[in-house]
Amino acid sequence: MTLKIVLDPDAGTAPYEQLRTQISELARSGALPVGFRLPTVRGFAEELGLAANTVAKAYRALEADGVIETRGRNGTFVAAAGDAADRHAAAAAREYAEQARRLGLSRDEALSLARDAVRAAYGTG
Repeated sequence: MTLKIVLDPDAGTAPYEQLRTQISELARSGALPVGFRLPTVRGFAEELGLAANTVAKAYRALEADGVIETRGRNGTFVAAAGDAADRHAAAAAREYAEQARRLGLSRDEALSLARDAVRAAYGTG
């Protein structure tokens, strides 16, 4: 299996974030199966024409998100916890809801602000 990542230098998104997003989406969709071994940081950086620190930053973010796991010298693999991103998002949503309530926002106000934030993040209308 070949890992196909396409980075757009003209995108308004940093290369590490483009890499993080694409690997996360591939893992969540199943295109990268659980246990798939990712390339080494240096090898992947060379292949993509990026600095090793850029790939390392993306890998650290993916590991923090629970998408990948590093097994020491054995390498970096797609993690078995496929719904880790869902758990993180649910925790963030709960925290937002609790904070909005503490601030005295109504349910409708809180939902409206959340919808606006999602629209802004995803660039959809």
